[in-house]
Amino acid sequence: MIAQVLEATNLYKAARQVMRNKGASGIDSMSHQKLPEYIRENRSELLLSICNNSYVPQAILGVTIPKGNGKTRLLGIPTVVDRWLQQGVNQQLMTKFEYEFETFSYGFRPQKNIQKAVLQAQRYINDGYQDIVDIDLKGFFDEVDHCILLQLIYNKVQCRTTLRLIRKWLRVPISINGKLYKRRKGIPQGSPISPLLSNIILDVLDKEMQKQGVRYVRYADDFSMYAKSKSEAKRIGNSMYLFLRDKLKLPINGAKSGIRRPVNFKLLGHGFVPIYKKGIKGQYQLVVKQESWEKFKRNLKSLTKKTKPMSLLERLERLNQVCRGWMNNYRLTNIYAKLKKLDEWLRNRLRYCIWHDWKKLERKRKSLIRLGIENGQAYAWSRTRMGGWAVAQSPILKTTITLSILKRKGYKPMVDYINKKQTSIW
Repeated sequence: MIAQVLEATNLYKAARQVMRNKGASGIDSMSHQKLPEYIRENRSELLLSICNNSYVPQAILGVTIPKGNGKTRLLGIPTVVDRWLQQGVNQQLMTKFEYEFETFSYGFRPQKNIQKAVLQAQRYINDGYQDIVDIDLKGFFDEVDHCILLQLIYNKVQCRTTLRLIRKWLRVPISINGKLYKRRKGIPQGSPISPLLSNIILDVLDKEMQKQGVRYVRYADDFSMYAKSKSEAKRIGNSMYLFLRDKLKLPINGAKSGIRRPVNFKLLGHGFVPIYKKGIKGQYQLVVKQESWEKFKRNLKSLTKKTKPMSLLERLERLNQVCRGWMNNYRLTNIYAKLKKLDEWLRNRLRYCIWHDWKKLERKRKSLIRLGIENGQAYAWSRTRMGGWAVAQSPILKTTITLSILKRKGYKPMVDYINKKQTSIW
């Protein structure tokens, strides 16, 4: 298989993908823009070192990012050269494993996404499977057993050079605050190959659930199982707990795992609430969980902080990116009314930023006159003692910095990302 990995076309596609993904620099501080030049100068020597097994990957850079629950997650960022090689191996491994993965595995796979996973869970619940076994794997990416994973890959790809390469990436040390730490288990989150490796090891779990006839949904390490009674759910949960502990050596977070009813269950930021409609009983629709709303609002608040040093056009561009990504995740939920209210709040935040950017009293007066306010009224408002947030919500800015003006500057209301008629699937 190593010949296919090092084939020119495969490596060219890998380099293009790494360039497209961009990403932060690794421990060597080399940016993705310098990758093409590095490949031209060092390709022959690098590929030769891989073939004779003398290639040694550089340490990965450990970076912590905040999680929604106030905790942090450790990411491992390989160097851009290692990311290029990992992407090349990933492309070839994918052709070997993808067609054997199970149907109800939705994470990091072609033609699969969060929406399909959530819709499948909704189907189970609406079909009467409303006792849900919700299992949380404790630090999955930090607990994967290298021996089990490498054996699974070797069963399918009997290429020792490729296996040695993957093993080196798995065991490469991580640099945290300038100090190197050994790694003897786990998959570094942040590398191009880690999503596929996680699917390879958890595919064993998928096949066990299929064998036992369990209805389930899995997205990466986030999975849940669906039963028609609490006793059946307990039996399934105990069976999978033993399988994970004994076969895959993966611990379960007991505090976050348990048997849920639909109203107490969340999946990938989505919740399930009953439909209160005449003639409809035992059916649930999708909503956005409160935690997801709060996190989204915090992101919007951060981007529209008046002291954040950026121009209005740059601020609007960043806002549109965040809103587009969030709406893409939650496009199946019934959220039109909430979005409309959130849009109004966000426009007031933008007016507050504009008012703050005008700074000097005379500039405020002239800006209001340009927006159509009479000279006397513009003078009075420019000298007002009201706070900026109060002015942003006052008629003087609402009637001048209107929605149409903001749209011309590049603002896109969140309700424009959805069709009001399609907000409910019923």
